[in-house]
Amino acid sequence: MLKYLQTEVVFEEIPTEISLAINITNCQNNCLGCHSPYLRQNIGDELTTDSIDSLIEKNKGITCILFMGEGNDREMLLELAEYVKSEKHLKVAVYSGRKEVEPEFYNVFDYVKVGPYIDEYGPLNKETTNQRLYQITNGDIVDITSRFWKN
Repeated sequence: MLKYLQTEVVFEEIPTEISLAINITNCQNNCLGCHSPYLRQNIGDELTTDSIDSLIEKNKGITCILFMGEGNDREMLLELAEYVKSEKHLKVAVYSGRKEVEPEFYNVFDYVKVGPYIDEYGPLNKETTNQRLYQITNGDIVDITSRFWKN
């Protein structure tokens, strides 16, 4: 079971997308310097296809569902992402704090962010970041992290 605590429409997390960011709880990563350590707790409401339908209805105009974290039920995360793509015809993204994700993530998601937050390297908008955001199009995996850097 996946649980979520809050949602917010965001414009900068996924370039060129209007994303509904869903904060997934029960995070397993325990990154030092985490900006949302309360998301490690097993709290919030169950995330289901019905709750996703309701969230999409309340947030008309979004182009992407962004799962902020993976929680502790990878199978359900992948099922919900597939549901959003096939039934709701929206793009799907995931922000993972892990260094690597399983290959099926690249088959399901349109965007995958990997890498734990490490304070000395900074977030995605720093050229020194260890984190990477990949865009997947027709099986091609392209690192688009540099889109966050100011020229």
